[in-house]
Amino acid sequence: MSLTESVATSLREVGLDPAYVESVVRRSFEEDLDGGVDVTSQATVPADQHSTMDLVSRADGVVAGIPVAAAVFDIVSDGAAAITIVTKDGATVAGGDVLLTVSGTTRDLLLGERTALNLLCHLSGVATATRAWAQALEGTRAKVRDTRKTTPGLRVLEKYAVRCGGGVNHRMSLSDAALVKDNHVVAAGGVAQAFEAVRVMWPGLSIEVEVDSLEELIEVLDAGADVVMLDNFVPEQMRVAVGIADEHAQANGRARVILEASGGLTLPDAQAVGSTGVDYIAVGALTHSAKVLDIGADLRPLTVA
Repeated sequence: MSLTESVATSLREVGLDPAYVESVVRRSFEEDLDGGVDVTSQATVPADQHSTMDLVSRADGVVAGIPVAAAVFDIVSDGAAAITIVTKDGATVAGGDVLLTVSGTTRDLLLGERTALNLLCHLSGVATATRAWAQALEGTRAKVRDTRKTTPGLRVLEKYAVRCGGGVNHRMSLSDAALVKDNHVVAAGGVAQAFEAVRVMWPGLSIEVEVDSLEELIEVLDAGADVVMLDNFVPEQMRVAVGIADEHAQANGRARVILEASGGLTLPDAQAVGSTGVDYIAVGALTHSAKVLDIGADLRPLTVA
C-alpha cells in the first residue's frame, strides 16, 4: 500500500516528494527485517493489542523530519494508524516536548519505532547544527550553505533539514551547476582553462570556481565566473578578496561575484568569517558530522477497564 493522501500531503507541504520518502522508508524496513519478522514483538505482543506512542524530544534543539516519521508509521500500518503531527518542522523544541503521536497495533508501532527515530533524530541533528550556524552569522550578510558531503541515499532529506535549520542549499547534484575544483584545474591545465571549458560546453549553466590564492581569484574574475569559492582562506585574506571583487565589479559595471568561504570552518569561526563580507560559508559538517538530536518513543500503557 502507498502512503495515505493525508500523509502524502504533509510531505508535499514541506517540499518533499512522497514517492522518494516512501522509497527511503521501505528500504529501511527491508534492512531492519532482513526478510524476516520482528521476532521479539511477535513473541511478546498479542496481534490484536493496540497502543499509542508519543515521539518525544529528550533535549533542546530544532526538529526536522516529522512528516517523514509519520510516513514510517503510515507505511508499516498499511494506512491504519491514526497519526497526529504535534510540532512542525523547523520549530525549536525543549526536552519533554511531544513531536508526533500515533495510535495503532502495538506490533506496528514497535516495528516502525527505530526507523522513525533513526530518520527523525538524524535530520533534527542536522537542523539543530544548521540553526547554530545561522544564529552565529546574524548581523552579517553571510548564509551557511551545505555541500554534497551527504549520506548516500539521504541527500534530499538532509538538505531539507538544512533548510529547516535556516541554512541554504548548494547544488543538489553534479548536473545542477558546475563547480570547478582543484582536480578539474589540474586536468584542464589551469583555472581559467577549466572555467572556459565548462562555459563553452554548458553556456547557460552557473559556474563556481574554487581558488586558493588571490592571484587565482583575479584570474577567474577576469574570466567571468559567477561564483568563487575561497578555499582555505583565513579571514584577513577573505576580506581582501571581497575588496578585490568589489573593485572588479565597479570597474566592469556589473554585480559583484558571489563569494563562498570553504575549508574546515568551525562554528567558532562563524562571526569572523561572516564579517568579512562573503556571501556564503560552506560547511560540510552540517550533514556529515551533525550530532543527532535525542528523541525517544514512549508507549503509553494500556488502559484497563
